[in-house]
Amino acid sequence: MQTLRADNLTSIYGEKTLFKNVSVIVNENDRIGLIGVNGSGKTSLLNVLSGETSADSGEITKPNDYTIGYLKQKPVLDPNKTIMDAVFSGDQLIFATIRKYEEALQAFSDHPEDNKAADQFTKMQGIMDQQDLWDADSQVKTILTQLKINDWQQKIGTLSGGQQKRVGLAQVLIQHPDLLLLDEPTNQLDISSIEWLQTFLNGYRGAVIVITHDRYFLDQVTNHIWELSFGTLYHYDGNYQDFLQQKAEREELATEAERKRQALYKKELAWMRHGAKARSTKQKGRINRFNELKGQVGKLQTEGNVEINLGSTRLGKDVINVKDANLAFGKHQILKDFNWLVQPGDRIGISGENGAGKTTLLNVIAGHQKLDSGVIKIGETVKIGYYTQQTEPIDDSKRVINYLTDVADTVKTASGEKISVTNLLEQFLFPRFMHGTLIRKLSGGEKRRLYLLKILMQQPNVLLLDEPTNDLDINTLEVLEDYLDDFDGTVITVSHDRYFLNRVADSLLIFKGNGVIQPYTGLFTDYLKQSEQQAKSAKTQEKNSKKAEQPKPAASSTQSTKKKTKLTYAEQLEFNHLDDDLDKLDAQQKDLESQMAANGDNYVKLAELQKKLNSVQKQVDEKTKRWEYLSNFVD
Repeated sequence: MQTLRADNLTSIYGEKTLFKNVSVIVNENDRIGLIGVNGSGKTSLLNVLSGETSADSGEITKPNDYTIGYLKQKPVLDPNKTIMDAVFSGDQLIFATIRKYEEALQAFSDHPEDNKAADQFTKMQGIMDQQDLWDADSQVKTILTQLKINDWQQKIGTLSGGQQKRVGLAQVLIQHPDLLLLDEPTNQLDISSIEWLQTFLNGYRGAVIVITHDRYFLDQVTNHIWELSFGTLYHYDGNYQDFLQQKAEREELATEAERKRQALYKKELAWMRHGAKARSTKQKGRINRFNELKGQVGKLQTEGNVEINLGSTRLGKDVINVKDANLAFGKHQILKDFNWLVQPGDRIGISGENGAGKTTLLNVIAGHQKLDSGVIKIGETVKIGYYTQQTEPIDDSKRVINYLTDVADTVKTASGEKISVTNLLEQFLFPRFMHGTLIRKLSGGEKRRLYLLKILMQQPNVLLLDEPTNDLDINTLEVLEDYLDDFDGTVITVSHDRYFLNRVADSLLIFKGNGVIQPYTGLFTDYLKQSEQQAKSAKTQEKNSKKAEQPKPAASSTQSTKKKTKLTYAEQLEFNHLDDDLDKLDAQQKDLESQMAANGDNYVKLAELQKKLNSVQKQVDEKTKRWEYLSNFVD
């Protein structure tokens, strides 16, 4: 069993201790979800475990042949390379071996008479055999297709940030390392890609550590949760739901222990004030214990919750009315004769295919994009707050508090009270010592939380949220969900996060692509279940339709002289067994499909299973045709 061990890792960034004396053991088949508030040091811990950076103290122990694949939040890819070239240009052993083989092949092709070139080519063939790398190209293409990347000759520089993230994910998954480190892998993936990734990771033979805000993903994939809080790493067994229960129990015990320390401290303090003197060894020991207790009392730290208690401006009856809207970019249709009425208090979720135009619709509403034709009417009282996928350009030399005082020094709460920017920052988990911090020193998640605060400070009555779950920690998301429950205005959210959409949306727009937009009333997970059932039903109908359309076998020359009216004895025996034969073949087909699902990352095994499945399907077709023919002559 391949195991990575870390002992007493400590990392400090400026004035902040990211983690202290962290010790972990990562075993094969561990599925670990790493969570914590933005800026707590999650990515820094992955950087240390991967070897990207070094801890200030501590050590990591692993076998010499132990391999690690690391998907960063922003993969580093050469913008001038094609997708396939970029994937195979990684530094890992698998890519180095493939490149050496290609170099040896080229050298041998150019100089077949060169014995040295021939020997090197033979050697590299053996290594390719040993590492089973001949199917790497097709494996990469399969993974890219599952991640909705189909044009493999595109240059990296032409891809969006989300597409580059998916290429980086493919590059990491193809390596099959002993340990996969994934930093926000579900960001900018659509639902089908997320579900495919869940299946892939569940069948993965190595270990996985994943940072993600997607609570459904954590529930489906993980068997351990690590929580990084105030520099301490807490370990929990089970998935995210198990973590919630165990954390509540841990915090309850910690709170009770702190209460007892407080009570004991008060008792000992009273004794000290009555003139305790170290005249005896016993009294001296009690004074020493009091001093130790004094240093422990009040040290209990728990993660605070972001508080959002900001007011909003009044919203009238007219909100958004879209009539006969059309919009296309070249041949790419976004909106086609689209009509949509948004009313006060609506909670609308927008999801669907990547690139189908979800963000473009928000840009149209916000006035950042004009329609080709049609009308969009925004109500006179509407005040839009647009939380975009990309944080607005921020002067990194500006300090945190100045970024907000550019909006206002104070702001009204929902109850009408005034609150200062200083207090507001503390409510958003920016302690006072951070208020003067330069923005460039914040983590990506902290910048997103600060950006969200600025949007809400403007007190909008219509909120446009574009992928709000990207880069926000789970604590912030939970409070944002609670805030939206009580928000008096209208909320329109673009997201693929199943948990978040279930919480904040009661109606949906599903973008299918090519201008097709499907409305749906209900929860997002209900829509997904319904879509899955419809897909299965359509597949069954298509299969039955193909059977019905198959022509009957032509009569033989002997049959043509005399019309066949009944089965022969041999045909009757054959017909009697056909139903059983078809049932057995159907069971074989289902078993093979289950095996394929369980071996999603073993492409050699998949090829073998696919070959067997093709054979079974061929037999099903042949016996079905035979059954249809013989059934015409059954009495």
